[in-house]
Amino acid sequence: MASLTPAKRKARKSTGMAGLETAPAHLASGLPDGIREHTHDVAMGTPHVAPGQKPLDRQLETERVVEQLAHHRPEGESDPDPVHPVPARLLDAAQCPTPHITSMNQYQAMYRQSLDDPNTFWGNMARELLDWHRPFSSVASGTLQDGDVSWFGDGELNASYNCLDRHALAHPDRVAIIHEADEVGQSQRYTYKELLQEVCRLANLLISFGLRKGNTVAIYMPMVPQAVIAMLACARIGCIHSVVFAGFSADSLAERILDANSAVVITSDEGRRGGRIIPTKRIVDDALKRCPAVKRCIVYAHTKNADIPMNPTRDVWWHQVVSRQRPHCPPVPVNAEDPLFLLYTSGSTGKPKGVVHSTGGYLLGAAATVKYVFDVHDGDVFGCTADVGWITGHTYLVYGPLLLGVATVMFEGVPTYPDATRYWKLIEDHKVTQFYTAPTAIRALRRLGDHWVTQCDLSSLRVIGSVGEPINPEAWNWYNQVVGQGRCAVVDTYWQTETGSNVVTPLPGATSTKPGSATHPFFGIEVAILDPHSGDELVGPDVTGVLAIKRPWPSMARTIAGDHSRYLATYMNPYPGYYFSGDGATRDKDGYIWVRGRVDDVINVSGHRLSTSEIESALILYPSVAEAAVVGAHDEVTGQCICAFVTIKPEIKVDDPSALERELVVQVRKIIGPFASPKIVFLVEDLPKTRSGKIIRRILRKLVANESDSLGDLSTVAEPAIVQSLISMVNARMGF
Repeated sequence: MASLTPAKRKARKSTGMAGLETAPAHLASGLPDGIREHTHDVAMGTPHVAPGQKPLDRQLETERVVEQLAHHRPEGESDPDPVHPVPARLLDAAQCPTPHITSMNQYQAMYRQSLDDPNTFWGNMARELLDWHRPFSSVASGTLQDGDVSWFGDGELNASYNCLDRHALAHPDRVAIIHEADEVGQSQRYTYKELLQEVCRLANLLISFGLRKGNTVAIYMPMVPQAVIAMLACARIGCIHSVVFAGFSADSLAERILDANSAVVITSDEGRRGGRIIPTKRIVDDALKRCPAVKRCIVYAHTKNADIPMNPTRDVWWHQVVSRQRPHCPPVPVNAEDPLFLLYTSGSTGKPKGVVHSTGGYLLGAAATVKYVFDVHDGDVFGCTADVGWITGHTYLVYGPLLLGVATVMFEGVPTYPDATRYWKLIEDHKVTQFYTAPTAIRALRRLGDHWVTQCDLSSLRVIGSVGEPINPEAWNWYNQVVGQGRCAVVDTYWQTETGSNVVTPLPGATSTKPGSATHPFFGIEVAILDPHSGDELVGPDVTGVLAIKRPWPSMARTIAGDHSRYLATYMNPYPGYYFSGDGATRDKDGYIWVRGRVDDVINVSGHRLSTSEIESALILYPSVAEAAVVGAHDEVTGQCICAFVTIKPEIKVDDPSALERELVVQVRKIIGPFASPKIVFLVEDLPKTRSGKIIRRILRKLVANESDSLGDLSTVAEPAIVQSLISMVNARMGF
């Protein structure tokens, strides 16, 4: 239909660069392809022009550099972009179930139909994967530019029914949730019948509190099954759940409760993580001092701490009130476009940004990607390590696996507690078939050695996935060879909170993979690489620019809660007719997509616009370096200078820190060039990270700008003491 036609915009054929005048900085860096391709950012800088050099000379010089780098092979590296074929085991019916998609020809035919005839493609898939209370008569309407996208607009369904009832009726004793507690040896299982009954009990309690369709419920809980029960109980009665990661501060939680107009809060007495106790109820109590509209707080007794304060007019114990409810609650049909949940994006500053997802389109995206990206079959056990407070937890811990009727593993702890076998024993004990985790965890576990992995039986695995950020080739190869033993498909997935489900990803039975590349778009996702300045689409291979999507897809977010103009300004207006991801990307000579990361992580030094990730990649190549983070600081002469924060591998003893800092500067000069030399290298014990392991570069930028007194909310920092240590070091070195 007309509304799904991609925006008409001038397209430029590839010249091997983002226009002659704006060559991507990584092409001029001299970095080996295998290193360049995992960088997280893209720099659209103007190449250096020598005095008196004419524009045409500059264009020819840029072309020369691109041509040189196209054939560049570092010493000892014969193939910078090795292609890994589909593991033969996955296509052997005697060893594995036949993949849903078994060839690139099959993928390409389905992908082509999803673009050429989206109504038929998505209509058929929605009928196959979801049960509808009222069938839809139309599939899609609206445009990206107008921000009025709708899918299955006159259809009605219920998320809880799709996740539970239909499976409980067919297979009541099939396992739905496997909960692995923080402490070893404490696991719990819920069948689909048991989970349905618990969801109905809580749903009936919410109804007794006066909640109705369209009301919002805040959920602030640790990684326990009751968090999933709470989400599905809300969905059952048409309420909107707003899960807040149980690591946010009381102030941050209060902001999100107020922004969402939540009427009820569901929490626990305490949480456990890595042997530590998290005071969730006390944090909620502090938050609710600012939220007088919240009249009820349901508290699950997780640690059973008798000293937890309870407000007798507001608070109720889960075990006392839920158990008294009837284990039957009819699901409330909702329109496909009614909100299922809102989720606040991590790392946002200022007013919280609550991304709103619809019911029908989101559920379809979750179900379709779990089926095809992870090749899920009946009897599989899906292991996703993400916290339920983030989008990965929503889509690939809760909704996706349950929609397909398989078991989902919920892990309360951390990968190194009590030791570094924890992930691998979890896979062994529960016979996990799909495992989905973050590159940060993969890199950290790789540093600790292979022996933690090889002592465990991982033969049940078929698909291992990576999520959250681009994965570097070294970590990818370790994940493939040591964890997957070369027998599993590795799916390096790209997506966002706003996309709802995977948008660029390999498919296990079809896609040959390249370490560090997310490979190809999923069904219905028409990726465009745009020139960041003109907005022109860069067509063909070997182009780098802004990653955008040309047409609506079912699971995309519909708005920002209470602020649709902000939604349009953030995602739809920067490049009219396209969804703006905020990330940079390269499409290589074979058509593979390499995601670079946020386009704004660029440092301008003496007119050179440098991707911070390029410099980080160069630093990480040094044998002693474990991790690196690079930010820009003000410089009176060059405009900005480069500050590098580097951690050293634990087995390395540094006798002369100053000498090592100088060697690291030489390393960057050698790999990228003198213009990329860090002015200051900080050797640090650790970097500020979120609980999910992402480096918080915002804090580092604040520190080098002498703004340590305005760091903002630090509640998501896993180890706050690290920040104080960094403040002292930076202030001393930079003379603040």
